[in-house]
Amino acid sequence: MFNDLIRANAERVTRRQMFGKTASGLGVAALASMLGEEARAAEKTAKPLGQPGLPGLPHFAPKAKRVVYLWQGGAPSHVDLYDPKPVMEKHKMQDLPESIRGTTRLSTMTAGYKKWPVVPAIKPHKKYGKSGLEFSSMLPFTGEIADEICLVRSMHTEAVNHAPGVTFFLTGAQVPGRPSMGAWTTYGLGNEASDLPAFVVMTSSDRGKTCGQLFFDYYWGSGFLPSKYQGVRFRASGDPVPYLNNPEGVSRDARRNLLDGIQELNRQHLAEYGDPETDTRISQYEMAFKMQMSVPGLLDFSNETKQAIDAYGPQVNTPGSFARNCLIARRLLERGVRFVQLMHSGWDQHSNLFTQLEEQCKDTDQPSAALVKDLKRLGLLDDTLVIWGGEFGRTPFGQGPAEKPIGRDHFGRAFSLWMAGGGVKGGHVVGETDDFAWNITKDPVHVHDHQATIMHLLGIDHEKLTFRYQGRQFRLTDVHGKVVKGVLA
Repeated sequence: MFNDLIRANAERVTRRQMFGKTASGLGVAALASMLGEEARAAEKTAKPLGQPGLPGLPHFAPKAKRVVYLWQGGAPSHVDLYDPKPVMEKHKMQDLPESIRGTTRLSTMTAGYKKWPVVPAIKPHKKYGKSGLEFSSMLPFTGEIADEICLVRSMHTEAVNHAPGVTFFLTGAQVPGRPSMGAWTTYGLGNEASDLPAFVVMTSSDRGKTCGQLFFDYYWGSGFLPSKYQGVRFRASGDPVPYLNNPEGVSRDARRNLLDGIQELNRQHLAEYGDPETDTRISQYEMAFKMQMSVPGLLDFSNETKQAIDAYGPQVNTPGSFARNCLIARRLLERGVRFVQLMHSGWDQHSNLFTQLEEQCKDTDQPSAALVKDLKRLGLLDDTLVIWGGEFGRTPFGQGPAEKPIGRDHFGRAFSLWMAGGGVKGGHVVGETDDFAWNITKDPVHVHDHQATIMHLLGIDHEKLTFRYQGRQFRLTDVHGKVVKGVLA
């Protein structure tokens, strides 16, 4: 038995070396000849090409070339923001009828309630734009782009807690380990930019730090895809990326020579074993070197007009704020970055609905709208998909003391998000809910449908972009999802 194990291991190593050498014959020789000169030439070229995607992609002509996901962590209340229900005002503080509640799954915080007091929107709704889209008066700047957005009021999910809900939206599964949407996108379509990552992530929080939700790395991870497809997180303070600057006394030429030596060792290892993670090291070392030149220019706003900067709101000059991240996102997108994910926490209003929700709107409303308007001004909105939303909605009944509710709990049965640009039908509403914003009554949109629609707008058939892992073909939408035709322009 022991000899059999040794023999099997030897055969496995031999196969690995054979595949590694085969891989080197196909691609490593070209890579080796390219790296040394390409790294220097890229600095002199006005707009060098990025990395290509998979052969045959996009599957059809895309409407969007790039995506910016404005993720609102903690779950914005659809009842208060995007789904006006005047009937709820008539039933204020009355018990939500059992015929409406049914057997809906709720979190453990409210599942055992005996009373379900109806809490209508805390501020009035109003109509915006020529299209007359109706949503909260707490979102006046979003109102200015009403004719650009498609408001989906019929989202639904199985998740009832934050981390599984976010993971489901961004990776297609509630359990960590799958590739994120940005990783799938860059794996399939590649990168337009050669001096910036294809997938960039920035995080922020409300000023009062009232939301305790964390942002986990797997929200932008590559899962079982090669790790070069994971998102690169830009930090709020110091260098956006660690070790961006050379150590004291080390010149750029010296770093280039050191990198060339390391890369030669990596190329030899890649030729020997064909390990995709070695290929990742090669590409990421080169990207880090190029970012030494590209990132300082990215964060230099001296060529922006005061009017353009001020449009993002009073927090735009605060490092790490959602407003500043929106401005940086626009600059990333115009430089060819494929997928930008802005993750902002602060929407988890269990006990501070009547004070914090409006503050959260003030933090995010103006920058979100400014980004859309800025992309349109630059001629980029038509092929840039903008998405605004969170992991689920909030309960139409109040949380806290039954006689005086102070918040809303998690609610995944029905909620809202919006999309703009990139082939989306502007000034339009998809889906409807009942008089209590509880049950979907028209055109339900599941999380997997949302993902399939994003892929479709990027020119990807979500059923065909797959990766074989542990014996089966995986995809972002698992074995579900259909394109939501009502979203498409």
